[in-house]
Amino acid sequence: MAEEFEGEVVTSVVPHGVGAQLRAAREKLGLSTAQVAAQTRIGVRNIENMEEGLFQNLPGRIYAIGFSKTYAKLVGLDPNDVADQVRIELGDDPELRGQSADFAPGDPSRGPSRRLVWVSVLAALVLMVGLYFAARVLMDPAAQLPSLTEQQEAEQAAANAATAAQQAENAQPVEAGGAVVLTAEAAVWLRLTDAAGQRLMEGELAAGQTYTIPADAEGPKLLTGRPDMLAITVGGRAVPKISETNRTVVDVPIDGASLLARAAPTASATPAPSASFTPAATPRPASTGD
Repeated sequence: MAEEFEGEVVTSVVPHGVGAQLRAAREKLGLSTAQVAAQTRIGVRNIENMEEGLFQNLPGRIYAIGFSKTYAKLVGLDPNDVADQVRIELGDDPELRGQSADFAPGDPSRGPSRRLVWVSVLAALVLMVGLYFAARVLMDPAAQLPSLTEQQEAEQAAANAATAAQQAENAQPVEAGGAVVLTAEAAVWLRLTDAAGQRLMEGELAAGQTYTIPADAEGPKLLTGRPDMLAITVGGRAVPKISETNRTVVDVPIDGASLLARAAPTASATPAPSASFTPAATPRPASTGD
């Protein structure tokens, strides 16, 4: 496109390629690659690869599409249009059509919990015991089924193992320095500021969307009208919500130490054992002779 300016013809060149478009949009906003990486939780090297159009250097196709959509949202481009251009540059693979690329990079809460691993192990153990007794019956029709007492003992042993596993998991301390991740269970508007009042984030999280508090944020605080719709994890471990009811909370500390302090059980006062009391023996009246 050409424009005439004081007798000269100035040509406006539209950046060629989705990487160049992302770079141009970033530079227009005055952002550095480090700032983009901090706000999107995407590594600086991946940002540079996308701007150079080297999407094949990203961890995989899904990451290339997902990262590009996240980058596009930040710099004000159409995420779906950018994703379509990335697919074209990578080549259309029919086997990958329909796969969703909507995910939050670097979200530590997406991994399986220790509780799920222990439950899976216990379920496999119960299944193996059942298969063992079933095999005994099939191989030896004259064999008797285990007695009710044996079955109760086996069930009790499994219950004890589950209790021990739960206690072991609860006993493991959660470091206050772990990442604090907020996950919206429904559309939630919120504002996050630091101790100096600087705004860290303000906007709406869609259902299922997450936000990770920056690790270098000092004294982060939360303002929202729907704390009951914000699930919170610290270092990958779930902690209680700020509130279970629909109400407005203002300047609530949202750092790891404060959240863990809220989650810590309050020790109940144990009444002192009462002193035992033994009534004194009542003297019998002396007998008198007739």
